[in-house]
Amino acid sequence: MNKFFDDNLLLYSNEAKALYSSVKSLPIVDYHCHLDQTKIASNAKILNIGELWLAGDHYKWRAMRLNGVDEYFITGKASYKEKFIKYAEIVPNLIGNALYYWTHLELKQIFGIDMPLNKDTAEEVYNLANEKLKSVTVQSLLNDFNVEFIATTDDPIDSLLDHKTYGNLTVSPTFRPDKLFNFEKSYIEKLGEVANVKIDGLDSLLVALGNRLDYFVSKGCRMADHGMNTFPTAYATKEVATELFGRYESLLDCEKESLKGYLLVWLNKEYAKRNITVQLHFAVIRNVNLDMFKVCGVDSGFDVISELPTVENVLTFLQQISDSERPNTILYTLNDGNLSSIACLTGAFRKVKMGAAWWLNDTVEGIRRNLKIISEYSSLGNNLGMLTDSRSFSSYCRFDFFRRLLCDYVGNLVEKGEYDIGSATTLVQNICYYNAKNMVK
Repeated sequence: MNKFFDDNLLLYSNEAKALYSSVKSLPIVDYHCHLDQTKIASNAKILNIGELWLAGDHYKWRAMRLNGVDEYFITGKASYKEKFIKYAEIVPNLIGNALYYWTHLELKQIFGIDMPLNKDTAEEVYNLANEKLKSVTVQSLLNDFNVEFIATTDDPIDSLLDHKTYGNLTVSPTFRPDKLFNFEKSYIEKLGEVANVKIDGLDSLLVALGNRLDYFVSKGCRMADHGMNTFPTAYATKEVATELFGRYESLLDCEKESLKGYLLVWLNKEYAKRNITVQLHFAVIRNVNLDMFKVCGVDSGFDVISELPTVENVLTFLQQISDSERPNTILYTLNDGNLSSIACLTGAFRKVKMGAAWWLNDTVEGIRRNLKIISEYSSLGNNLGMLTDSRSFSSYCRFDFFRRLLCDYVGNLVEKGEYDIGSATTLVQNICYYNAKNMVK
């Protein structure tokens, strides 16, 4: 009997299988992704699996580089068929890698293809998939995955014209002001322009940011997001921040840190006033290969795990905001070496939760480790479950990947007699859907 990616994939007990049957068809709430909302709005056609998979997927690019594929077939001018064939050739080397699971789940669930992808099957898979895609659009694919809510990632100056409801799908913006903290004149001026505010000091900057937050909320915004290597090392007072912003074009690095600290705290308090949940992503060093960064730009597979921030650094930020002024906060650390400490601190501050296993940790063992540590040091029952964090419309198979691993983890405890099946069923359903649904409603 061929067991390759059968219905019981990653489910190793009868209890796990029963739990999975209770969640596999639940709708999807994707509260953090990098999808292009304009393609949803236009209901764009998806014509080529090579483009679908390899136009912007830095996970696959990274894997191809690890296996010696020339950059011409990764971000170069090779055709999408050539790129697909090269990716197919290296897939067998990815045993245990999340990409191996995602690749074959996508082939099975989107295209009905259940053969392993490799150099011998590449041509057949390519042709079969492209034939299937003739009848697929972005909206039909999202409908097939039962996606109910998508939160894209958006800059405060973005227009948000395509954030609306499409049938059963709501596309919502996420307020991500990372570029603000570069303190560049052209960006500050553009922010003032779209907010209809002349920014000539800190007070007017705050008015402009408040205006944009209100606009985001009017377009359905329920989430904010900040990506950073570490948290600020200093937090200016309002008086000091006013003086610093008065000369923001010529700040020393330490002064930028202090001003950023003030603004980050101010923004979080504003999120709380508007019932916006904030996601904090940290412990990443970006664009470490400078030569390739010059060629490929950002988000091209050259980001790595950082040892920072320290737990003390995270605590110092959380201590800047009282529980009464704090927004609902989700923490994601790329360095899961200190995951126990980060999970532990969620018990010291109200409204703070651990997020899903993020990015490079979004693997079989990374997810299992994340679930186990949250269970032991925090509270798994109010976890918000999975998100794609993706630029690919085919990546909703990752929800199924997560649901299988969650049900196997909980089912194992039920099988051993350590947890009851009734509570387990409610718990996995909440984590897979209802907790996130209640957060964004």
